[in-house]
Amino acid sequence: MDKKDIYEHLAKIYLDASTQKKKKIKESSRFKYLVFASLAIALSLTIILSGYFRKNKQPNVQISLVLLNEASKINFNFDPAKKEIYAISLNKLNLGKFTMLAFALKKYNYTDNVSVRVEFINAFREKSEVYLKNISSRWQDYKIKLGDFKGISDWSEMADLSFIVEEWNAKGKKGVVYIDNVRLLR
Repeated sequence: MDKKDIYEHLAKIYLDASTQKKKKIKESSRFKYLVFASLAIALSLTIILSGYFRKNKQPNVQISLVLLNEASKINFNFDPAKKEIYAISLNKLNLGKFTMLAFALKKYNYTDNVSVRVEFINAFREKSEVYLKNISSRWQDYKIKLGDFKGISDWSEMADLSFIVEEWNAKGKKGVVYIDNVRLLR
């Protein structure tokens, strides 16, 4: 072997070894690039989707129990009667986990001056009421905290929910009050 052969042999070994190193470096850099790219994509999708769901999230969602989902009316005529009642039987329903009563009211004639008494009665005949004055001739939503019904100590077995128009709480002897969307909220 002469010098030329030795140099060629060393160059071949060196060049083959350096190309293998370059291949390993290229493969590891591709792997690092793929890992980085997939992490970047996952992070950006997480940010985008969390922003979307945060934007479309309803912040005041409440669990409700609907007691009356269609409009009903109290058609009062105080010629012989002294009060008109619209009652919803609760059949010993446990309202202990609910915090609010919600509903919508309106009067038929805008010139009427009508007040409505909202009353709960439990199975033990405890009774409590809240008065709503100056009912509007347009639909108006009401929310009453169950804590405002002070006469009820046990909400575990409720008997009735009533909406009452009394003669002394109405300006005229005849009229109509509409009730809609009666529900209990947690």
